[in-house]
Order: sequence, then C-alpha cells, then structure tokens
Amino acid sequence: MSVIRPAILEDVPAILRMIHDLAIYEKEPDAVRNTPEKLAEVLFGDNPRVFATMAENAVGEVQGFALWFLNYSTWEGVHGIYLEDLYVEPDARGEGHGKALLQFLAATAVERGFARVEWSVLNWNEPSIRFYKNLGAVPMEEWSTFRLTGEALEAFGTENAIADKSLAHG
Repeated sequence: MSVIRPAILEDVPAILRMIHDLAIYEKEPDAVRNTPEKLAEVLFGDNPRVFATMAENAVGEVQGFALWFLNYSTWEGVHGIYLEDLYVEPDARGEGHGKALLQFLAATAVERGFARVEWSVLNWNEPSIRFYKNLGAVPMEEWSTFRLTGEALEAFGTENAIADKSLAHG
C-alpha cells in the first residue's frame, strides 16, 4: 500500500538523496549540483514554483517521490504538469508507489482542469518505458528534446545581451 502526501521541509534530505540515486541510475553520478538549501528554497520558499509529492509505505517510510512543476499549452490554453523526476527506491519497486504518484499527478491535473501530465524518459530505460505505456502514456515520437546549457547557454545568453534587451523592452 502506498500513502501519497505533499512533501514537507523535513523531506528535503530524502528527496536530495533520491535525486542523487536517480542520477547514478541515469549514468550521471556527478551531475547533481543541487543542495539542501536550494531544494528547500524552491519547494518551500516564499513563492514555490516546484512541488514534490512523497510516497510512503504503510508504516510511514518514504519509498519514492515525484518532483513537478506547471507548464502551459498555448494550443489548449491551460496549464499542465511537467514531471521532472519520478523515483522509487529499488527495494520498493513493484509495490505500486510509482503508479500511485502518477495517479496523484493525473488526479491533480483533472481536478485543476489541466490538459496533460508529461515527462521525459531516457530511450534506454526500457523498464520505465514499459511501465509508462502500461499506464496508457504514449511517447511523443515526433518530438525531440533540446537543451541549452553550460558554456553554450552562457555564450548565447550574453551575446549581444544589451542590444537584445533594448529591442525586447524598447
């Protein structure tokens, strides 16, 4: 049995540990730069725009989490939920925690009149892909995710920055 609840400040260490575990699983063990302070601020600061939902077993032990935020569909004219991370402890997989977390997000979307719940999955992550397809989710085969980050982001974001800002706000 899975108990789903909103994250509380005291969950930050467990969430960050699971983020690190997810990075290891995704073959990026050194990629996490997040800190307890940063995570606490985005989840519980004055104006949170990122949300976390926890899955616990029947005795109150954290078994997984979903970290999500709102996106927006210009075609639908309403928000959606973007699931950034879904993680269930390896020894708790198959107990329904992942499904319960996704059902909570789907129920939240339905309740709020949102158009969708969407997320990305690594192409090699066949167990997750099978799990998502069994829930009725479909891959967006015709779409590719692009990311601007690191030195390329820095270079592009500062290139002609003054001219671009004057045009945009002029």
